[in-house]
Amino acid sequence: MANDDHLAYGDFPGDEESDVKTSKKQGGMFSSFLGKVQQTAQELGSELASVLSGNGIHSHTHVGANCADGMHKTIHRFDSFAGERDSNDVKWYVDGCSYMWAVSIALEQARDSIWILDWWLSPELYLRRPPSKKTQYRLDRMLQAAAQRGVKVNVIVYKEVSQALTRKYLSPILPDYLHSLLPRGTDLVTSAMSRLGIAATFASLEYAETQNPLISPPLIVDSAHTKHALEALHPNISVFRHPDHLPDAQTLESSFLSSLKNLTLNAATASKLPEDALKAVYGMNEDVILYWAHHEKLCLIDGEIAFMGGLDLCYGRWDTNQHPIVDVHPENLKNIVWPGQDYNNARISDFTDVADAAWKNDSLNRTESSRMGWSDISINLRGPAVEDLKAHFVERWNFIYKEKYDVRRDSRYSAIAVQQSTHGLMKHMKSGLHNLEAQVKQMSMPSIATNAMGATKDQPPDRLQQAETAPFSGIAASLSDAAVTCQVVRSCTNWSHGVNTEHSIANAYISIIRDSQHFIYIENQFFITATTSSQKPVLNKLGAAILERILRAAKAGEKYMIIVIIPAIPGFAGDLKDESSLGTRAIMDFQYKSINRGGHSIIESIEAAGYNACDFIRFYNLRNYDRINIGASMRKAEDASGVTYEEARRDHDDIMDPVGYRAQDGTAHPEEAIIGHPYENYQQVADSLAGSEGLGSGRWDSVSECYMLKGLDIRQVPWENGEHSEMDAFVSEELYIHTKVLIADDRIVICGSANLNDRSQLGNHDSEIALIIQDSTPVDSMMNGQPWRATKFAASLRRQLFRKHVGLLAPQNMEQPDPNFETIAVPNLYDFGTSEDKAVMDPLSDQFLKLWNGTAKRNAEAFGRIFHPVPHDSVRNWKQYDSFYEYFFSKADEEATGKEGKKTPAKYRWGHVVADNFSPGEQGLKELKDLLSTIKGNLVDMPLNFLIEEDIARQGLTLNALTEPIYT
Repeated sequence: MANDDHLAYGDFPGDEESDVKTSKKQGGMFSSFLGKVQQTAQELGSELASVLSGNGIHSHTHVGANCADGMHKTIHRFDSFAGERDSNDVKWYVDGCSYMWAVSIALEQARDSIWILDWWLSPELYLRRPPSKKTQYRLDRMLQAAAQRGVKVNVIVYKEVSQALTRKYLSPILPDYLHSLLPRGTDLVTSAMSRLGIAATFASLEYAETQNPLISPPLIVDSAHTKHALEALHPNISVFRHPDHLPDAQTLESSFLSSLKNLTLNAATASKLPEDALKAVYGMNEDVILYWAHHEKLCLIDGEIAFMGGLDLCYGRWDTNQHPIVDVHPENLKNIVWPGQDYNNARISDFTDVADAAWKNDSLNRTESSRMGWSDISINLRGPAVEDLKAHFVERWNFIYKEKYDVRRDSRYSAIAVQQSTHGLMKHMKSGLHNLEAQVKQMSMPSIATNAMGATKDQPPDRLQQAETAPFSGIAASLSDAAVTCQVVRSCTNWSHGVNTEHSIANAYISIIRDSQHFIYIENQFFITATTSSQKPVLNKLGAAILERILRAAKAGEKYMIIVIIPAIPGFAGDLKDESSLGTRAIMDFQYKSINRGGHSIIESIEAAGYNACDFIRFYNLRNYDRINIGASMRKAEDASGVTYEEARRDHDDIMDPVGYRAQDGTAHPEEAIIGHPYENYQQVADSLAGSEGLGSGRWDSVSECYMLKGLDIRQVPWENGEHSEMDAFVSEELYIHTKVLIADDRIVICGSANLNDRSQLGNHDSEIALIIQDSTPVDSMMNGQPWRATKFAASLRRQLFRKHVGLLAPQNMEQPDPNFETIAVPNLYDFGTSEDKAVMDPLSDQFLKLWNGTAKRNAEAFGRIFHPVPHDSVRNWKQYDSFYEYFFSKADEEATGKEGKKTPAKYRWGHVVADNFSPGEQGLKELKDLLSTIKGNLVDMPLNFLIEEDIARQGLTLNALTEPIYT
């Protein structure tokens, strides 16, 4: 294993000195030995992390994207496994509604194979909405139908860390082993006392770990449920889960015992100890993969078209462009859009036990709490670049098969046979690694043969062959008009892919930033990077490339701008002040130190050079609001039916859920439900009330259209008070950004699964896939007031995003698909030349910057006064946090999920209006709506001064030198 791969496998936590001291006295030399381990843990962590990440060890993070040791060199640009390929068609999808509709079309038309690579896949996900009207478009049903018609379905999902990782769980044999080291002649009393001392020492450590385990499971995504639910549908469906985070017991014991031999520990020798010996305290070896995940999102249909980008096929991702964050329908529960846990707010609570009936663990009361909107991008492509995506999937599948499934001799699983040629696209595969027996075949699995789509710019074939299959209902039609050059890049290494470390995504980011002429747009889930080698533990140098390009422009007197949009808070649950939110604060701390704090950040470095950073780079978040329809119509229906809305809604969701007690075989529909249950009782009454205020069409079940193009002014939207006032019905939440896209000069795009952080960029951490897109179709545009030749794909995607963020895009109708809901067979629809398009055409013009920055400032001020969200620029320390946020919302997150909080309830529910800021009665409601009416789109300034006076991520047991990489 390469030296720079070690941090992928975790280590022991840091500071446990106080807990160990109480038991040292009884433990003799062995407890003293363990006490030294704990006393020096933090020091060891820092020293070991330094050894692992620097001082001559290759970290593949150079600004020039060139690796000095040459270990990652290939013949292709950016040292990718794949070359640039011409004559592709590519289509973008902004948000999950249109993307998942297109995926459903492709799944419906699949003839031979469906290959899916996902971080998480929810079998019960509805690809078209509302679910009650689109029951056949649930993902598991679509895959089952495909398998039944002979399509072979292969799925790879990330196997999550399923429980808290502690010393006892990882290395249960350590106490017994230490006791076995006693000399053979040791008397029984000494032996007994030593065993008690060891037990006391480890008991104290285990007690501390019950509060702060080495690694707590970040998400209950339940890949086991994904595997078993899908494979139970049909023999043609095969699911791999990977990686196994722990080796088998025999391997663990062997490696543990060998690494502990001759182990001594003291302050003088601590930094010189072999890494494996230190890791032995927690039973670690190179086969233990604790931190890193398979993070790609890829779907290949018949080997001819590919879907990829930021969107997993899982709960919480489906959303429309206007991002409604409420889902209450008092007049008709069949209009529910997000059944069960698909209605999720990760800032309040995480997904829980998704293998059980989703509604049973759906902790959010929808009449009180909002969901969190999900902003994301994915793409659909056909053409030569698909061949490289096929190669990537086959390589991953066969690597996992050989590592894990071959020994099982299960007929369901087999390697994917590939046919290679002299100029085949599989040449990049590690020699001999996947050279399986020639007779290996797979039922219904087409071979991958190089054909006309396999030509690369780097190494064209001697002759072009005909495509191996017939046209795919228009999807794989002629590419004679295709004009897009694409290159697949990735992050992968030995643990994830069985290959030497590749970080061509990072290379591409660095190179494209460095070579950009005027403008960069970055929309990403994270922004953690370094400008120098002094920002340990952060290693990637995308920040250095950004800084170098800005300073070059500044010194030349050029107008140059980078716009960055990231989430306000990482998508993890809890009040930021709680100790349980240390991981969330750690990510925020690393981001702020990348942006404007710590002495080496991008903004500090620009200003140290004598320039105004705001002239060159600015950071933004997204936020939106909505109104829960808890007016008179709900009260009337509840009173007449004797059923609360939530009881009826949960009963409805149970019918829609495949494992609900009323769903039986998963084919039940609401109209088939049994009379007398809560859903039917409520719905019958609601039907009789149809036409009264708030009922009927259900248009005002959400008011998210009000901040979008042509949406009705919020002051004109009707309401009839019920049990709650209208002011109590308004809610707000951050709009979570899950996008992973970079657009340079409106000419080149990087889109895929990779975040802007170490986990995604280094190659030896999370596995990722991305596509570099260079369209040759010109678009007349403007840049800094001057004519500029942009390209169609990049310009239309960037403008679509900008218009959405400032409210110049019309709301989407989930039931009225337009060309942007179709597959690659139908080109993107974008209205070039409209007034809204022209408003965002020139990203450097004073007119645009006034619109963009004015909208962000105005929206941020309105949200701040109405909802008091954090982060906020007025909150510079914890005292101000208390007065701005805690005073109103302390423990509101626990109350929202039904947990027992403090005896005094929060003054306001999570995300609701702070009514203290408005006059009483109707006058206050008018003031509120006047302020809401100023909000357009969802763009807000990023509060760069939030908690700037505090150390928001102090080190401790769960945050130390060896666990920090989890958060970077």
